[in-house]
Amino acid sequence: MPEFRQNSVDDLRNVTTESWRVIRIMAEMAQALDALNDIKGNCISVFGSARALPETREYREAEKLGRLLAQANFAVITGGGPGVMEAANKGAYEAGGESIGLHIHLPHEQGCNTYLKTRCDFRYFFVRKFMFVKYSMAYVVMPGGMGTIDEFSEAFVLAQKGRARAFPIILYDSSYWSGFLEWMRKNMAAGGHIRESEIEKLVSVRDTPEEVVNHLCSSIIL
Repeated sequence: MPEFRQNSVDDLRNVTTESWRVIRIMAEMAQALDALNDIKGNCISVFGSARALPETREYREAEKLGRLLAQANFAVITGGGPGVMEAANKGAYEAGGESIGLHIHLPHEQGCNTYLKTRCDFRYFFVRKFMFVKYSMAYVVMPGGMGTIDEFSEAFVLAQKGRARAFPIILYDSSYWSGFLEWMRKNMAAGGHIRESEIEKLVSVRDTPEEVVNHLCSSIIL
């Protein structure tokens, strides 16, 4: 039987802090819902490295992708930061499209980019992830690091388990993602941890901004 212990002042202070954290989470979610519910058009989320510099190929292609998405009447959502996120927002913004940033506050991370028409700020990753899934009609996953892998995995698992609608998940640049997909097939699928048919059903690969937009236009009813 567990030993009874009277709550100390520190225990009560921690309970109060945790209770108020729930209120902060609710407020953050409500503010984001209010901001994003007014967005017109189908939203496409673009993920990729925050470290991509303007002179790199992935930055230039993300910028072109954002422009083409806007011209095809898609709204562009990113994490609101620099690199690939900035590039996609810049392309959409300068093309006169809807450019949205879901910016997360991190202790050692960069600030928000300046190419946003709608900006939401988040303290909690899981609230931000919920907004990506709720408002996105597709994910375009460009070359990136662990944060990019995290967003890809989140969407894949939710669709795989039937906890969210299956929507197009496009990996951009076959030369970057081919090894990752091969590992999924040779290790995960061959080991019985995933079905290869799930990979084929949920994930596609494209190599140019034009291919991405053409695929989305044929997959999503505008």
